[in-house]
Amino acid sequence: MNPRAPVVFIVDDDDSVREGLARLLSSTGLAVETFPTAWAFLDARRDDIPGCLVLDVRLPDLSGLEVQQRLLEADVPRPIVFITGHGDIPMSVRAMKAGAVEFLTKPFRAEDLLRAVREALAQDEIAREEAQRRAELRRRYESLSAREREVMAGVVAGRLNKQIAADFGTREATVKEQRAQVMQKMQATSVAELVRFAAELEEAPRRGAASRRT
Repeated sequence: MNPRAPVVFIVDDDDSVREGLARLLSSTGLAVETFPTAWAFLDARRDDIPGCLVLDVRLPDLSGLEVQQRLLEADVPRPIVFITGHGDIPMSVRAMKAGAVEFLTKPFRAEDLLRAVREALAQDEIAREEAQRRAELRRRYESLSAREREVMAGVVAGRLNKQIAADFGTREATVKEQRAQVMQKMQATSVAELVRFAAELEEAPRRGAASRRT
């Protein structure tokens, strides 16, 4: 778990709006960092810090939607609460389809922003826990030898030890030993759990590719 406190990153080119949002969020005990432009945020971006982004749609350099897309392409889909004084339905639909938590039109109520920020922070916490778990699962898989990975593929496919041994031209006892090593290294308590681990390992790259295409 990351012990660092989450940060709300505010990106808005209006000084008064930026400062007002910072005061509001700070008053609830949240840590806040502010940026006047998209590039100021992107250049200072620290993906290891948990948190969320309160992002104006219209900025003088890149639009908020372009910032969202850049984060997705970098595979760091930080939860975003969009704010705008010039929003429209197609714009909000595009933002939400790409994973935005909320799309608030100025002027908005303070409680609506606070609710959206809390939801975004909760989403970020869950996403980071899942990413950490997937990284650990990948680490376990990479600790397997090439033959152990082949044995794992056979087990996941539902093949018996003697069938896997026939495939490899080896003894069933050898496969049985390798299978035990796979279960131990993957920390799987059952074949069903090993199958689930394999499905998660296969699904993770597809999720990343899908997010970059969004």
